[in-house]
Amino acid sequence: MRGSGRQIGRRSMTDARRWLIHARSAFRKSARWLRTNIPRRLWAAVLIPAMLLGIGTVGYRWIEGDHWSYFDGFYMTAITLTTIGYGETHELKTAGRVFTIVLAYSGIFTLAYFASELVRAVVTGELKQTIGRKWVDEKLETLTGHLIVCGYGRMGKIVCAELDRQKKWFVLLDKSPELLKDLPYTHCLAIQGDATTDEMLRKAGIERARALITVVGTDADNLYITLSARLLNSKLLIVARAEEEDAEVKLRKVGANKIISPYLAGGHRVVQAVLRPAVLHFMELATRPEFLDLQIEEIRIAPGSVLATQSLRHSRIHADLGILVVGIVRPNGDLLYNPPQDTIIEADSVMIALGQRRLLDQLEKLATVPA
Repeated sequence: MRGSGRQIGRRSMTDARRWLIHARSAFRKSARWLRTNIPRRLWAAVLIPAMLLGIGTVGYRWIEGDHWSYFDGFYMTAITLTTIGYGETHELKTAGRVFTIVLAYSGIFTLAYFASELVRAVVTGELKQTIGRKWVDEKLETLTGHLIVCGYGRMGKIVCAELDRQKKWFVLLDKSPELLKDLPYTHCLAIQGDATTDEMLRKAGIERARALITVVGTDADNLYITLSARLLNSKLLIVARAEEEDAEVKLRKVGANKIISPYLAGGHRVVQAVLRPAVLHFMELATRPEFLDLQIEEIRIAPGSVLATQSLRHSRIHADLGILVVGIVRPNGDLLYNPPQDTIIEADSVMIALGQRRLLDQLEKLATVPA
């Protein structure tokens, strides 16, 4: 008998431990959910009612005695806190009625606090920001083939506006929370943080990104971001901004594919405007299609495409679509300007084509359709 009693006792202790482990796990999951989905100041408005519900359930049982089940206490607490007041589950002692009064006022004060905090969160935009962050985190987990833009200064704003206009999904990284408020983009996921850290680059999905553009304020930061990005993704296309001439050499050595110098590019543009104004005007039309339905586009020829192994003449790109192929980048990197009509289109080559946007879209489809 004693042995069986000990076994029952051990079994009860084991069950109790399991219950405590499950309860602790559930509490941690709930706390994690609160931290990520509910503004910090609303935590109290969520936790206090739960605490009152637990205190009331146990309190009624302790005050009224064993003839009150825990469910009776739970039910009585629920109708008291919500001020429904269906009446007493069982006849209450004086101490039980005092306890009910305390619970009722606690429920009223908690409801008032919750309502005021909810209104404050809606008015100040805190709730919207929290929901927005949750949506961004979920979207980041599934985003692939996107672009990452580091820095939202004058050049960063131009880059983001152009990417959004062309409907390219991109992740924007910047230290300033003020700059990231109310962004006017529909294809942008904004993250506030330091782009020089591996943690933020990973959060932006650098392992799944197709390209990174770093246009932060200093050459040192652009250099560090380029180095970190190259170590995290060896196949990533990296475009970096350089202020000083010696920064261009360093950026190229640490992994940047393209280096843009705003002053150098601006100087060339000024000279073109003076010496070749018509050429500059044409290039603006071709690269900024909001002025005209004309665009220069890069089109990659997929292996097995219907265009692969054909000549330009037999592909009838110009005859059927009216598209002018102004250049072809071979798979080995060689660039062929103004290719003749007998030029063979190779798989994995890139055509530089000039034409109307809708016709370029048709050519892009042909470049990926298998033969």
